[in-house]
Amino acid sequence: MTRPAVSGERPSHAAEPSHGAPLPHGIEPPGVPVRVLIADDQTLLRGSLRVLIDAEPGMVATSEATNGTEAVRCARQDLPDVVLMDVRMPGMDGIEATRQICGSPATAGVKVLILTMFDLDEYVYAALRAGAGGFLLKDTPPGELIAAIRVIAAGDALLAPAVTRRLIAEFARRPEPSRQLPDTLDGVTEREREVLVLVARGLSNTEIAAQLYLGLATVKTHIGRLLAKLNCRDRAQLVIVAYESGLVTASVPPRAP
Repeated sequence: MTRPAVSGERPSHAAEPSHGAPLPHGIEPPGVPVRVLIADDQTLLRGSLRVLIDAEPGMVATSEATNGTEAVRCARQDLPDVVLMDVRMPGMDGIEATRQICGSPATAGVKVLILTMFDLDEYVYAALRAGAGGFLLKDTPPGELIAAIRVIAAGDALLAPAVTRRLIAEFARRPEPSRQLPDTLDGVTEREREVLVLVARGLSNTEIAAQLYLGLATVKTHIGRLLAKLNCRDRAQLVIVAYESGLVTASVPPRAP
């Protein structure tokens, strides 16, 4: 989706964030800013996040929301690249707002990064099933948060190692699938299944390519086909499919990302 030009657009020649956090491998600052919507009911935190984001080359805060209802409205109005979404907000919470944003064709290109003080299993599981691309705690260092926004904007999933462990524990506690898979994994080739297993275990594209002796472009092609065949938005939902289908079990812990 082509984004409209943003007033005050920053130069795109900066090689990495101003806070000293190197960009994730393969991700470069875009020619237009990564546009971020901040949804949190705490005024001070929203203001701090806006200052942090606006100070970052190649990134701009588009608007702020104090609850889930406002977040959905702003997402539809501004079409940001990423929504920084709090979980606990008055009225509509962040989980429901994420579900509405990620489930609407009008905001299909909008990514959600959950940012909360609580790392409870229920929040992680519910947020990812609602379509969130990542989950971070509010005590995450600023540089890591900026890098996370770029990862999510690029279409990759992001989970802190501790959150990943909690998520897998939740899969172990919830053996029954809660979504209808398209004929389970029918239509997925044997090679695509191998790629899906490694995605579920937390390997990057580069690591998958090395383990399966494939080219990086080939791995990306397989992942793109998996996303299409399994009707998933991103890698986080591929992980959910891998576990809920039984292709991967929680008894085999994933490699920490």
